[in-house]
Amino acid sequence: MSIRFGLKMTASAVILAASAAVSATVASAASVEVLHWWTSGGEAAALNVLKEDLASKGVDWQDMPVAGGGGEAAMTTLRARVTAGNAPTAVQMLGFDIRDWAAQGKLANLDDVAAAEGWDAVVPDALKFFSKYDGHWVAAPVNVHSTNWVWINKKALDAAGGKLPTNWDEFVAMLDAMKANGITPLAHGGQAWQDATLFDAVVLSMGNDFYKASMIDLDEGALGGARMVEVFNRMAKLRSYVDDNFSGRDWNLASAMVINGEAGAQMMGDWAKGEFLKAGLEPGKDFECIRFPGTQGSVTFNSDQFAMFQVSDPEAQKAQKLMASAVMNPTFQSAFNVVKGSVPARTDVPDTAFDACGKKGMKDLAEANANGSLFGSMAHGHAVPASIKNAIYDVVTAHFNGEYSAEEAAAELVAAVADAK
Repeated sequence: MSIRFGLKMTASAVILAASAAVSATVASAASVEVLHWWTSGGEAAALNVLKEDLASKGVDWQDMPVAGGGGEAAMTTLRARVTAGNAPTAVQMLGFDIRDWAAQGKLANLDDVAAAEGWDAVVPDALKFFSKYDGHWVAAPVNVHSTNWVWINKKALDAAGGKLPTNWDEFVAMLDAMKANGITPLAHGGQAWQDATLFDAVVLSMGNDFYKASMIDLDEGALGGARMVEVFNRMAKLRSYVDDNFSGRDWNLASAMVINGEAGAQMMGDWAKGEFLKAGLEPGKDFECIRFPGTQGSVTFNSDQFAMFQVSDPEAQKAQKLMASAVMNPTFQSAFNVVKGSVPARTDVPDTAFDACGKKGMKDLAEANANGSLFGSMAHGHAVPASIKNAIYDVVTAHFNGEYSAEEAAAELVAAVADAK
């Protein structure tokens, strides 16, 4: 099967293969109420793969979408539901949010499914830190998203000289040329998590040791030193390439600007690729995917996982385990992630069905995992707990909107993190 043909398969056709690979079926009318924030076109198409897979096993999907690309609104809704004693049966969740709910004793134990299917052998340790708590499986990882990507309109790139940038100076030169050609160089949405996504990549471009020291270890010298001042200077430079109407724009609308040729590039995680594919664009022909200059060989990641909340009904428990098993099935992991733009959470899934960007993503992930350069993304809740992440958000967004100089922002970052600890 060619890559191109594989990408053109419908979700329904792909899921027939996925369903055939799983022998366990159930005739009962079990159901799962699923809280999630996958509401954009590409995300909805990917989610439909899971819905159809569960339907083939007799599990009814009760959809509870809460729009908002970073998941903050969904987590607010979840807290209200749990407080009211009415938790959903399954929840899309990221990073430290999973560990927080597990620490409260709210999540169901998935050890029997994980043991029967050998999850421990195929899930990278960096993901298991969030999938397991106190030695027990509490969530099933759907994918690995890496966040240090740049998506570039091919026509805009060709008009800007055709050279893919490999360092900061070349990236700036490309954006300058796009600006001179009369388009918005950098498509961006003015939301805190999007600002932080840019920040994450710029920090990583300053070196693996610096990313670990500042975003994971929270070292004061790294947070407030000269290199962080340079990070904020580069953030100000990126802000100069963003259009004036960016405030509040959703990430997928920024992706559409690149897809439609209104903007040249977007710094965004690989979920953006799902929007390009849904629009019928082809990597290498219509758009290019590169690691943010200076970060090749390193990966910042987040992983969408489904955590199962404790329920007393045996049929609901059965449905939860069927859902967890379906999520971790290798054939499903391939089918889902081809559509979603991410890569499988399992290391044993072949890259056969993936396009050029997907193959690169899988290769980069394996390389980073082997070399110790796979880092949880601060911007996406996988480096530090939410309280610290939100404190960093506040400083980054305030600086991006012109409230601080680079020097002031670095000083504020130290203070904000100290207060949040």
